[in-house]
Amino acid sequence: MEILLGVSASAACFKAAALASQLVKAGHGVTAVLSHSATKLVTPLQFSCLTSRPTFSDEWKPEDPAGMDHIQLARRADVVLLVPATADRIGSVAHGLAPDLLGSALLATEVEKLRFAAPSMNPDMWRQPAVQRNVAQIVADGWQLVGPVAGLTACGEDGLGRMAEVEDILAAVQARV
Repeated sequence: MEILLGVSASAACFKAAALASQLVKAGHGVTAVLSHSATKLVTPLQFSCLTSRPTFSDEWKPEDPAGMDHIQLARRADVVLLVPATADRIGSVAHGLAPDLLGSALLATEVEKLRFAAPSMNPDMWRQPAVQRNVAQIVADGWQLVGPVAGLTACGEDGLGRMAEVEDILAAVQARV
């Protein structure tokens, strides 16, 4: 199974790296696309080492000579995972925005493909009506949520907003493929 792993900027980015490793161990081909902001928390090299594939993060340095990386990435994938899915990225997806290579690849993905999002944010952010509207929109558009779960978040607050554990995300994907 070919998996496009979209990584947006959250303190939970390290879990995306662990998930990439587990997906590869389970026999899946994984290609990671990091938002520019995510590269401030984790590195493309880290994901390339874990997946044995190039990692994409800069739409202005395309691998495809025609600059169509986002189309090729979307078409090659059988499954799309957005891990972590921040409030900002969920909003972009809900409104059909493509602010970067990750956004373009998500928007270029055929709606029939399996798409999973693992939300990760502060509990107060998760409770915001705007975030809940955006979450409802992506679910209505066919995205499946894995989490969030209650627990201690990176900011030190306890509540609903913590990203699901890697094992739970992997199990959700494995159950559907």
